[in-house]
Amino acid sequence: MKTRLIGVLVAALIVTALPIGAELQNVQVGGELRIRYNYIVNNYDTPGMMAVRWPALPPVNWLPGRPVGDAVSAMVSGWNPAAVRNNGLGILSPYSWDSRNHTADFFEQRTRLNVSADFTQGVSAFIEFDSYGNWGSDFRSDYITGRDFIGSSDVQLFQAYVQAENLFDLPLRLRVGRQELKFGNEWLIGNKDNGPYFPGLSFDALRLTYANEVASLDAWAAQLADTGVTEQDGDVWFYGLYGSYMGIEDWTLDAYWLWLRDPRRLADTNFPWFVEWVEDLFGLDDYGTTNLHTIGLRAAGGFAGFDVQAEAAYQFGDADRIGYIFKPGLYGDNNASFSNWGGTVEVGYTFDAATRPRLYLGFDYYGGEDNRDINFWEWISPFNRPKASVSFNRLFSDRMYSGFIDLNNDMSNVWVGRGGVNLVPTESTFVVFDISYFETLNAFHAPVSFDVGRFRIPVAPALSFWTTRNDKDLGWQFTLFGLYNYTEDLSFQAQISHLLVGDGLTDGSFIGWNGLLSSQGTGSNDGTYITVETRLNF
Repeated sequence: MKTRLIGVLVAALIVTALPIGAELQNVQVGGELRIRYNYIVNNYDTPGMMAVRWPALPPVNWLPGRPVGDAVSAMVSGWNPAAVRNNGLGILSPYSWDSRNHTADFFEQRTRLNVSADFTQGVSAFIEFDSYGNWGSDFRSDYITGRDFIGSSDVQLFQAYVQAENLFDLPLRLRVGRQELKFGNEWLIGNKDNGPYFPGLSFDALRLTYANEVASLDAWAAQLADTGVTEQDGDVWFYGLYGSYMGIEDWTLDAYWLWLRDPRRLADTNFPWFVEWVEDLFGLDDYGTTNLHTIGLRAAGGFAGFDVQAEAAYQFGDADRIGYIFKPGLYGDNNASFSNWGGTVEVGYTFDAATRPRLYLGFDYYGGEDNRDINFWEWISPFNRPKASVSFNRLFSDRMYSGFIDLNNDMSNVWVGRGGVNLVPTESTFVVFDISYFETLNAFHAPVSFDVGRFRIPVAPALSFWTTRNDKDLGWQFTLFGLYNYTEDLSFQAQISHLLVGDGLTDGSFIGWNGLLSSQGTGSNDGTYITVETRLNF
């Protein structure tokens, strides 16, 4: 409630500075059409997208006392405080790494249409609609019966904002409304425009930008969720300050602070009032506001043929919403906290040759933890409280490392080493060959098990302290990418990637969904990912 009031007051103050009597000068219509075909081998479970890896039938508790924090609970609890709990019934994974499963192949298409209007006195407006979906999902006829139907519309408002320049006669710009937010190389804040599944990302936000020739500072407040009248202070907000300095030739230096605040109520139980009072007295069912703070530095530039990009960030704050899903029994971890580093660096060198070959090396680190293991004394203690596993949260990143294990740009609890070469064979073509190695930072301690067909069964599931650590090796990936710009507006691109699956993927590592999704499969077959895309801007 307080944050909303402050936002309204700030907005009211800014509106008083807007020019009066602005007249329409120019209107432009534009858009974009993207069509992509994806072919993914030996990756996903079929026919569904989730499978239980430690199979069990309720109410049997296969992993008693272990705070697994499975992916389904994470997904549901993100928007529903009455989420289901894992209760040790199994570890869920969308992966198979198994040639016995079907290949995933599908077309996806995104269509955008926008209108921009320029007014006098530095006022402008921008409105953009889009439609995203897969081929075959909206066909309007049933060939068996011949019955035709309209179907449902999936056109949505992607951006809609008003912008004013030179507020208070200063180099100050205000943008209010639904808008994309992109900063730096979009390592943490981007528009989700990269890789397969590219519906895009926009924010309902108020953004102020102060910019001159050598420096800029952005400040914003974006509302991510609105609980309406159900909670007085239950809205999710994303705030940020992002500053850039361009006073050094060929270099940009950035510093930022990001704050994601989620105060929505969480409760493990809904007992009668006197039981809830006792729980509160002992702090058993007491969750606070989730506050994810990220501070970071970035440098990008070049010299004498070299180019460098480096960024490092540290996250801290209360992680109650993550602790809530780690429930081996009745209660979760109400003391969970963010405390992880993340970073990326890439150094390249471009040779003075006709095809402008560029060699590069890169390293990426996303800190994480896996506290899902328990010892014997924790297992027998009725008073043992779970400890959540909190990894570096990649927020709204547009950096995708793999079409297999990083489709949503959410891979964490890993480090990545990579290298390759870029070539520009002609003025209209661009080619990249990349080799990447993936390894988890903190491996999962799996129950001692034996395999039966496609399933891995714990030897003594009730003795959940009896574990063995999985391998950290996630595998090697080889990628060849090509881009052809037919015209300035029309381009074609193709990519093929091959993944040599490591034991850490098939045995299971919690690396997806910012460290909350297991990679465990039923096989160990390598994966292949092929995509072809056409893109038109107008």
